[in-house]
Amino acid sequence: MTKIALTDQLWLMKSEPDVYGWDDLIAEGEGTWDGVRNHLAARNLRTMAVGDLAFFYHSNIGKEIVGIARISVAGLTDPTDPEGKWAAVKVQPVAKLKAPVTLAAIKANPALAEMDLLRLSRLSVSAVRAAEWDIVLEMAGGTV
Repeated sequence: MTKIALTDQLWLMKSEPDVYGWDDLIAEGEGTWDGVRNHLAARNLRTMAVGDLAFFYHSNIGKEIVGIARISVAGLTDPTDPEGKWAAVKVQPVAKLKAPVTLAAIKANPALAEMDLLRLSRLSVSAVRAAEWDIVLEMAGGTV
């Protein structure tokens, strides 16, 4: 299993794979995480720091965590927001999970019952606790 140094803040970022998926991030090498229009999710984006790690979650289609990204640029104004009030960050791929971790598997694990992904299911950018991070990585069998 690939060792990844954990940062102080860990996140989960959702994207619809038919709009912008893990393979798109790999192809680009760095992507802008924009278009977030929820106040709590935007606050999470504003809280992110360079080096923070985030699970890359395919929403809608697949409903699974597929990879790990790193925040490469923090504190951006969303370029898709003409009023300039929403936040964005840039992310780079770190590692693909050996096996995707599905939403169903996360729901079935009692140790993850308090995970923001489940508690705040509509939130597109959420915090992940270190213990949750470790459990999800173990469920995935590590990274490639």
